[in-house]
Amino acid sequence: MNFSSALIEKGVDAFSSLPGIGRKTALRLVLHLLKQDTNVTEQFGEALIKMRRDIKECEECHNLSDDKICRICADQRRDRSLVCVVENIRDLMAIEDTSQFRGLYHVLGGIISPIEGIGPNDLNIESLISRCEKGGVKEVIMAISPTIEGETTLYYLAKKLQPLDIQISSIARGVAFGGDLEYADEITLGRSIVARTPYER
Repeated sequence: MNFSSALIEKGVDAFSSLPGIGRKTALRLVLHLLKQDTNVTEQFGEALIKMRRDIKECEECHNLSDDKICRICADQRRDRSLVCVVENIRDLMAIEDTSQFRGLYHVLGGIISPIEGIGPNDLNIESLISRCEKGGVKEVIMAISPTIEGETTLYYLAKKLQPLDIQISSIARGVAFGGDLEYADEITLGRSIVARTPYER
């Protein structure tokens, strides 16, 4: 791909470094921005810079947040006795989109995967245990992708939570084994949350 401008080439390089965007799509995005008023492009750039600079991790659940505590954790209408454990932010968003869950969340930041060198200490597990030890949590729902690594993580968490008087459940298997939660449709994922089953330890 030949460019008449080094600045356009830099813009294409920047966009194509994002996941799922090839160089042709990147070029379309660059040309689109160049057609806009300068202030529109500047607002676009400023929004990205501000997001990257000011976004925080919720001190309670590790969700992305504008403040120390995210909007979900700060919402007093949520059922604080229910905590849904998810692998990542995308899974949290997928469950929220179902409108079937009104409890709180806890983002692990991944799953246990020895092959990739990810162990329990690399995840937000201790903060989950601490939340449960404080009291008030009656049920922990494991909304973890049904993979071998996911099952390993679920088993480990169940063992860690076993000393506490908390019901542990896992989402129903409307989500196929080996699938990722973020790709499940809203109806299937919503039903999986509602039809969760107690986890046998």
